[in-house]
Amino acid sequence: MANELLSVNGLRKTFTLSKKQQKLEKTNIKQKIAVAGISFKVYEGEIYGLLGPNGAGKTTTLRMLSTLIKPDEGDALVNGYSIVKNPDQVRNQIGFLTSELKLEDFFTPNYLFDFFAGLHNMSEEETKKRKEELFSKFGIDKFKEVKVADLSTGMKQKVSIAISLVHNPNIIIFDEPTNGLDVLTAKVVTDYLEELKNEGKTIIISTHIFSLVEKLCDRVGIIINGKLVADDYVTNLTTNNSLEDVFFNIYKDTVGGEE
Repeated sequence: MANELLSVNGLRKTFTLSKKQQKLEKTNIKQKIAVAGISFKVYEGEIYGLLGPNGAGKTTTLRMLSTLIKPDEGDALVNGYSIVKNPDQVRNQIGFLTSELKLEDFFTPNYLFDFFAGLHNMSEEETKKRKEELFSKFGIDKFKEVKVADLSTGMKQKVSIAISLVHNPNIIIFDEPTNGLDVLTAKVVTDYLEELKNEGKTIIISTHIFSLVEKLCDRVGIIINGKLVADDYVTNLTTNNSLEDVFFNIYKDTVGGEE
């Protein structure tokens, strides 16, 4: 069996809701359990998908794994490093892309790439080689001196991916990698994810798109209301039904049971 690169053990996260958030969510509850003690494993060289509706806890889970926020309880080991005790080492192991990554409008892709390469202590030679590779891959070359403010949404996403992968990490975490993209840019991104897998990279993605999971993922965890309610190979889950049918059957059983 392949090496276990990520081990998630009982992660839990609760947020305090402001009055405005309570009003938006139409609730009087002051505390919201975003992630309710989930556990799963990801192995070397596979793509693992976290599938669930908006607000299910996918982004919160990935933000904890990426050390952007601390769990209230539980821990995860990323290539042997604890997200709680060894956050700096974890950050060196991973590349993290989120739709919340906002590139500063004033800067150019060229400048931003060099800046993030510097954060990872990459040499000028390493940076130049990696930039040539990624800028060529995503067609950023022609836009490398164009300010971010003047780039299309698709190009901004491509630049974000290049920056997230500047240090060529072995573990890649993508939160909604194709969210808001046109079909052509989404195809470029999904093709690149497959290419990374073929290079032996380990990839974790969150999504609510069934076709993306069926196309890319080896295994999938279905997360509903902060709980992992299924965790299996995609081929096992879809033996008799489509992933969409499987999901909605599980959703009905889970939400119906909670009510």
